[in-house]
Amino acid sequence: MRRFDYGFLDNGLLSTNLIDLTGSIYSLKTSGEFRKTQFKTVFAGLELIAKIQSVKGSNAIEGIYASDKRISEIVKGGSAPLNHAEAEIAGYRDALNLIHTEYSNSSFSESNILSLHDAMMSLSGDELAGKYKQTDNIIVEIDSAGNRRVRFRPTPAAETKQAMQQLELAYLVACSNSNISRLLLIPCVILDFLCIHPFRDGNGRMSRLLSLLLLYRNGFDVGKYISFEEQIYKYKDLYYESLRRSSIGWDSNQNDYFPFIQNFLFMLYMCYKELDKRFEVVSGRRVTKTARIEAAVLGSPTPLSKADVCAIHPDISPTTVEAVLGKMVKSGQIKKIGSSKASRYIRNE
Repeated sequence: MRRFDYGFLDNGLLSTNLIDLTGSIYSLKTSGEFRKTQFKTVFAGLELIAKIQSVKGSNAIEGIYASDKRISEIVKGGSAPLNHAEAEIAGYRDALNLIHTEYSNSSFSESNILSLHDAMMSLSGDELAGKYKQTDNIIVEIDSAGNRRVRFRPTPAAETKQAMQQLELAYLVACSNSNISRLLLIPCVILDFLCIHPFRDGNGRMSRLLSLLLLYRNGFDVGKYISFEEQIYKYKDLYYESLRRSSIGWDSNQNDYFPFIQNFLFMLYMCYKELDKRFEVVSGRRVTKTARIEAAVLGSPTPLSKADVCAIHPDISPTTVEAVLGKMVKSGQIKKIGSSKASRYIRNE
């Protein structure tokens, strides 16, 4: 049976791309937090738009469609679903609303996952809403000639409940390790959920809802204002390729999580980047260079050099970066590792 263990995230061996990406996410997150406290009305408007886009995007990935007008009417609560597709859309709306309003009280647990699936699937009349699959399922792909083949065999139905319990426990253990970055942990958990494929229907949509739940609970709430699901839909070919690559060897504990981690963080980065672009149009206000440098270093799961920080923020001069890093070391926010050009900086736990 599959073994769930995220201890490998504690070894600090990350590519330069991942280091730059996490640093950029934390920097943009800081900008968003600053603006959110100053412009609550603007963010309330963005939240409604993002909900509509999330419902549309997540269902479209699964081939479930309705007109923009109908989706808007359903999401705003003014219209009952008229057919099965609209019932699926309304179900995602209900589940997404639960994430938005209850995430702080909803842990990543087996019971909460089942409740969320029930909320998403009940309106469509699914008899297995809120219940694990009862028969084995397979993931099939069709090539350009129309030929089908089995791409992946998820966890058998008889082992699903135990696998989900083990996934929950592995997440809790990893969360207790302060050396494991939540930004890296979350996509690993989502990949494992997708590979278990615990439900007869709705696994893809559930994975996106659980992504939001875990991101929100760990302070990354950009998905409230810029649709995370829409970004996946926009780059779905890249998403499915990363999922394919990271699921190879999963059943024998030999898979490589990093393609999926890279894609997940790229989608999250695109959300923060889009929020930054939209908000600059609305407010025209920017966060200070000092705050951006601080966010990049404090948010990095591994030590950063001055050159790393300059790469994350190419518009900030090396002199400014050096000055801010010096002040952060002096104040005790970060510690310096090494000397001269080999110096690296990391959050002081």
